[in-house]
Amino acid sequence: GRMSAVTTPAIATDRSSRRFPTTSWTIVGAAASDSRTASEALSKLCEEYWFGVYAFIRRKGHSREEAEDLCQEFFTRIVEHGGLAGARRERGKFRSFLLASVTNFLANEWDRAHALKRGGDRPVLSLDFGASESRYHREPSDGLTPEALFERQWALTLLDLVLARLREEYTGRARAKLFDTLSPLLTGDQDRGSYDRLAGVLDMSKSATRTAVHRLRRRYAELVHEEIAAVVTDPDEVAGEIRFLLTALGPV
Repeated sequence: GRMSAVTTPAIATDRSSRRFPTTSWTIVGAAASDSRTASEALSKLCEEYWFGVYAFIRRKGHSREEAEDLCQEFFTRIVEHGGLAGARRERGKFRSFLLASVTNFLANEWDRAHALKRGGDRPVLSLDFGASESRYHREPSDGLTPEALFERQWALTLLDLVLARLREEYTGRARAKLFDTLSPLLTGDQDRGSYDRLAGVLDMSKSATRTAVHRLRRRYAELVHEEIAAVVTDPDEVAGEIRFLLTALGPV
């Protein structure tokens, strides 16, 4: 499945080279001397991981229009109105903070939020709702609770971010074709037995193709580790989050 490469033992343990320190949940939680940095980090994390919240709200029975309004209002409050204080109190995982916060928001703030539409106010986050409904319906969700759907969408978002960043790395080295040809092996969309065909497409030897696949899978695993390390406060939680991803992405 989509996590096949992550189960390899090649996951990096050196977090000093993590490429996205300003999006770290640890920075948000500490918020010590630079609240602006913490606020920017929180905004970035919310912009990256908002879709699970949208799916959660939709699964709770709200219409598309209601979900968009509620989602925008929720993140506005998180980023502009006291979200950092709550974040500092929340230990552990950014996903746990989001799920607890949106659950509380819907339980206690629905009437107020519904009456108080954002209207012409400028959104504090850039949330692209354009494709949200097709994305919401794309994943099989029958039988999933709102919480389980949130977790599945969280996991899919994290892996999509990793794939996008991995493609950026390959594109930066003029290897976009190599990435596009081999990346299906990362998500389980293509069988390993097709090395001969892949080698032909890439005009490489079968041995060189195997080496390229190994390097791609190893870097994918490293980036999954780095991405998870950016959304937990304790490095010891990374292994548990990898197990969580495997569970969340399991058969629906």
